[in-house]
Amino acid sequence: MSTTEIKIETIGYDARFPNQNQTKNCWQNFVDYQKCIKAKGEDYAPCKAFKKNYTILCPTAWISAWNDQLEAGTYPGRF
Repeated sequence: MSTTEIKIETIGYDARFPNQNQTKNCWQNFVDYQKCIKAKGEDYAPCKAFKKNYTILCPTAWISAWNDQLEAGTYPGRF
């Protein structure tokens, strides 16, 4: 019999977002990741932390839509 270990992770507490609604936290981590990779590159460890956070917090559909907007040059934010 083979056993597979599943590791479940969540992000730590962020005092900037004390409420249960994590929508703003999701979006802020996405924006911080984009700013970070623009300044330091994708291999920079803090950038990876932002990506992990938004990947955990954000619905996949939002991430896909934002990435599509970035590629099309229509994302409403500035980095």
